[in-house]
Amino acid sequence: MTIAIIILVIIVVLLALSVRIVPQANAYVLERLGKYADAWTAGIHFKIPFIDRFAKKVPLMEQVVDFPPQPVITKDNVTMRIDTVVFYQVVDPKRYAYGVQQPLMAIENLTATTLRNIIGELELDETLTSREMINTKMRAALDQATTTWGIQINRVELKNITPPAAIQDAMEKQMKAERERREAILIAEGEKSATVLVAEGKKQSSILNAEAEKQSAILRAEAEKESLILRAEAAKEASIREAEGHAQAIRSVQSANADGIDFLNAKRPSEEVLRLKGLEAFAKAADGKATKIIIPSEIQNMAGLVTSVRELAMTEKEDALGDAGRGV
Repeated sequence: MTIAIIILVIIVVLLALSVRIVPQANAYVLERLGKYADAWTAGIHFKIPFIDRFAKKVPLMEQVVDFPPQPVITKDNVTMRIDTVVFYQVVDPKRYAYGVQQPLMAIENLTATTLRNIIGELELDETLTSREMINTKMRAALDQATTTWGIQINRVELKNITPPAAIQDAMEKQMKAERERREAILIAEGEKSATVLVAEGKKQSSILNAEAEKQSAILRAEAEKESLILRAEAAKEASIREAEGHAQAIRSVQSANADGIDFLNAKRPSEEVLRLKGLEAFAKAADGKATKIIIPSEIQNMAGLVTSVRELAMTEKEDALGDAGRGV
């Protein structure tokens, strides 16, 4: 019974030593009798007790290493200090376990030497303005070198670039002078823009005034033209009306004359009336400015004319008395 219990305990211990569970994002490098056997990834695995052993537990997550500042010299002999940050990840646990003894120290030294080589080809100004280019070159160089170690360099960043105090002082003065220069340029450009805007405003104002004067002159000319046309139309209308009045007067006179003639023809005037009318016409002709007067033969006998006039007057008087007696 005791032997059975001992055997059972030994079996349980052997099973406990044989079963291994690898966590996520990790890898276990397994050796069998001192020789590489396998690289276990996440999950449950079984090993042979006392024969298999774990040589190294390797994290597969991306890791970040912040290396201390390294002194470097630029192409123009300026010494500065640069600290870098490296993002790396183990992609081959076997190479990581057997490729290099101290991977972090190897990466740090490789980073320092690569950084010195790259900065040694650049001047100070280029170093300060070419971070992206330096990062790209360093990542490519480190990734190529660490491939045999089972490490992949994902990203390299220059964290700080610290030039000497004298260089910083000179750079601050240069930046101050540059800011003052930009300020002067901005002020000059502002004044120039203001002057241009004022000139443009005056130009637009002059154009608008000229346009207004032109429009006003056009309107005045059109008004004068309309006024002249209206006056001409009025004068024309007045002339037409006057001519029509004269024509109407002439027609009226002619009509009256015609009516008078018709009346005389209807009344059949006597010889004495005709002579009297002729005498009246002769009197009117004598009142004019003519220097020569031709006397008709019909009125040369003045005695006969006077007698006729007297008889006519007496006849008209008698007719008038007769009419008054009849109460006409």
